[in-house]
Amino acid sequence: MRPDATERTADALDPRAVRRSFARAAATYDSAAVLQREIGARMAERLEVVRIAPTAILDAGCGTGDALPVLAQRYPAAQRIALDVAHAMLALARERHAARRSGLARVTAAFRRREAEAPWFVCADIASLPLASRSVDLVWSNLALQWVNDLPAAIAELHRVLRVEGLVMFSTLGPDTLQELRRAFRVADERPHVSRFVDMHDIGDMLVHAGFADPVMHMERVTMTYADPAAMLRDLKNLGATNAAQARSRGLFGRERWQKAIAALEAMRVDGRIPATFEVVYGHAWKAAPSRTAEGHPIVRVQRAAR
Repeated sequence: MRPDATERTADALDPRAVRRSFARAAATYDSAAVLQREIGARMAERLEVVRIAPTAILDAGCGTGDALPVLAQRYPAAQRIALDVAHAMLALARERHAARRSGLARVTAAFRRREAEAPWFVCADIASLPLASRSVDLVWSNLALQWVNDLPAAIAELHRVLRVEGLVMFSTLGPDTLQELRRAFRVADERPHVSRFVDMHDIGDMLVHAGFADPVMHMERVTMTYADPAAMLRDLKNLGATNAAQARSRGLFGRERWQKAIAALEAMRVDGRIPATFEVVYGHAWKAAPSRTAEGHPIVRVQRAAR
């Protein structure tokens, strides 16, 4: 069942908490980003069957910049824009790019020519992009949209900055993500301890509402396992994937409630390991030519018949 408007309000994210969490996690993010790298690789495989020659690419929610060399290799002539809400993440992405370029400079000029343009690094919220309308041909976003509080606004912004016939390709997380952790903390109290994640069908509806044509959605479940609850919680903290719900408790959790939650996680062991489910949602859609003017009048296109 999809959440109603009241539930969405109750599950709203705190954008400042999201920004702080990822800023703090910049130094540890790469050590824990196993899932992020794997999903990014799967997204890159999907680009192999896409016919597009972009001149400008937006990496929306670039993190530490893992996708930048992948996009440069596939589209060497394209200008890349690396955008993230956490300045510390963006600074690390810039450092990684500079180190990589320095390494290539010691190889051959041919390697250097493959990546002629340095990325632009932009610190901003996906829901309020500081980019001109119709300025990019491809939007790439790997496991970032789940941290945007106003997802419809973010999707509308991605549509705005895309040129006609441009492509958005993304991955995000669905409602079954971290269901084990959610159930464990529910044993302790009723406050939200895991951020909310939006249903795949709702995201598809948002894409259509924003003006995208023929969105294609796909979902798969990935299960990661941990030796103990501490390892799971440490990985999430190192990623910056902490509880950012507006309704989260600001006080101390309490030893008794904490022990109840940990015991509930321990009870979920399978073959000696504690599972963590991630519902990974993939989507892509094209920006179609507008069918109506800004005033709402239908646009009729006339083509000369071939002779």
